[in-house]
Amino acid sequence: MIRAALISPLLLAACEMQPASEVTRFAPDYRGVETRLLDGDLVQFTVAMSGARESSDVDAYAECAAAQYALIRGYGFARHLRTNVYEEGGVWRADAVYTISPSLPRGLRKLDAEVVVAHCAENGIPTV
Repeated sequence: MIRAALISPLLLAACEMQPASEVTRFAPDYRGVETRLLDGDLVQFTVAMSGARESSDVDAYAECAAAQYALIRGYGFARHLRTNVYEEGGVWRADAVYTISPSLPRGLRKLDAEVVVAHCAENGIPTV
């Protein structure tokens, strides 16, 4: 009986309401895309946004721009070459370079442009 009396206050303490943690709503502000054709099928995308949670948010924005650009140019695929992401004063920027092609390119990070654009639309990420 003594053990039950000692455990009982501990159980009650565990049932007390814990303060709710603050939930931050993801509210990105997509600030635009600059596109520059570097050479033939080599394209640079510079994107800016605020409200990003992390660098992957701005990287996804650049990927969406590249996929849409490939479709606009009549190509179905893109291959990621590099992305530099930085944040300054709450504004995230990405400088990304992709190649675009009519057929599935070689490489590790290749995009099926139609699939990526559909995914972007589902997630509310604007394209070019």
